[in-house]
Amino acid sequence: MEIFWKTIGLYNAATWEWQLGIILIGIILTVLLTRNPQPWVKNGMKIYLIAVYLWISVIYYYIYCAERSYNEVMALFWAIMAILWGWDALSGYTTFERTRKYDWLAYFLFAMPFIYPLISMVRGLTFPEMTSPVMPCSVVVFTIGLLLFFSKNINMFIVLFLTHWSLIGLSKTYYFNIPEDFLLASASVPALYLFFKEYFANNLHTGSKPNAKYVNLLLILVCVAIGILLTTTMFIELLKDK
Repeated sequence: MEIFWKTIGLYNAATWEWQLGIILIGIILTVLLTRNPQPWVKNGMKIYLIAVYLWISVIYYYIYCAERSYNEVMALFWAIMAILWGWDALSGYTTFERTRKYDWLAYFLFAMPFIYPLISMVRGLTFPEMTSPVMPCSVVVFTIGLLLFFSKNINMFIVLFLTHWSLIGLSKTYYFNIPEDFLLASASVPALYLFFKEYFANNLHTGSKPNAKYVNLLLILVCVAIGILLTTTMFIELLKDK
């Protein structure tokens, strides 16, 4: 636990100015995407997400969390998600078209990256050893909110990676004493249901190739594989610490 909060403190102290810039760009792109969803804005948001995910992979996990013995696995996980967003940017699969069905949950998730540090302060934590808006769980809730806000056609592989991170991260709430992550796990469960509901409503009865049922099976297999990898890694590290 000591190493966990120490690495967070090192990260926040060294990068807080960069984090402010990342937050500002994210707010501007989100507002533009809502009010003026031109193609360049949509592509700009995807490029932004690629950059932020690579930031979490390289800057947060690989560099500042180097003392954590599982940092390389986590860095790889976030690098894979950055690659998925890169593929999405090239294919145009996620269209960022608003449905207005789930705005109520999306607005709450948009606010959560800023709620995280507030909860840390209420708990008595102080800067820099506290949660911040540009940390893995904060980025996840922002992305889930963004995909719910524009849920007409989304990349389900990205969704499953995000929700897997949320549910596996539930183990940190006790071991690392970070109850803030209960918010993430709690919000991810209804979000996952809504994503799958929308996906099957749009694709189950279509003649797509491959068939939507097989796509779903593939998604589940990928989901299970990632869960086994991360859960096993976390469990091994917990045993080592004991």
